[in-house]
Amino acid sequence: MRLDEDLRLRILEKAGIYAARFGISEPKVVLTTREVLDLPREITEGRRTSAYKYLGVSYLMHNLVFINVKKIPDDKTLENTIVHELIHLRFPYLSHGKRFNRLVRRGLAGKTFKPYQKRK
Repeated sequence: MRLDEDLRLRILEKAGIYAARFGISEPKVVLTTREVLDLPREITEGRRTSAYKYLGVSYLMHNLVFINVKKIPDDKTLENTIVHELIHLRFPYLSHGKRFNRLVRRGLAGKTFKPYQKRK
């Protein structure tokens, strides 16, 4: 996909809608590898120079999501990627697997989640 202002606004709007649905604060969203490299090193540590390889990356500690628009071929993949990365923010203790994929599918289907609370 080619990034223009219209696409940028659509992505930010979708991220805001899904963040509200998932009970998390709206993350900062970056859309180009240049924006990732312009961020301070301590924020993007670990996935700074390899971010371009992925469709998206969540930086959990800083409530930041990178959506690699250059690698995304269509709107369906874009929406899947947004939901995927926001599920990482909502369920930080969960790694990829069957349960994670089920949550992504539910999120795409419109499910809402209670706000995240650390266990006592």
